[in-house]
Amino acid sequence: MTRILVVDDSPTETHVLKTMLEKHGYEVSIAEDGDQGMALARSERPAVILMDIVMPGVNGFQATRKLSRDPETSDIPIVIISTKDQDTDRIWAKRQGAQEYISKPVTEDELLGKIGAVLNG
Repeated sequence: MTRILVVDDSPTETHVLKTMLEKHGYEVSIAEDGDQGMALARSERPAVILMDIVMPGVNGFQATRKLSRDPETSDIPIVIISTKDQDTDRIWAKRQGAQEYISKPVTEDELLGKIGAVLNG
């Protein structure tokens, strides 16, 4: 079973994402902030990381940068999922190491499409 790590401090958002993903056969782990997300990425080695940007402590941009530059986790694709939907946010996310970017609210089709793209890509 393919494991996906969701890093988001919103219980509502994590519930929505987890429900969508589990319905399609994915195994889901949840981290509530960037620090916890980085630790879980190292210990669980998920196939994909879905990363929010705005979180307490280490934000999504910082966590993405650290994960994409760490030899232990640099091969795990990261998809940013955020309410921030400016072009500058998308560009900055890619510069930090994210492969894809989705603006909230997330649709199931877009989510599955982006995950498929990074897994097969």
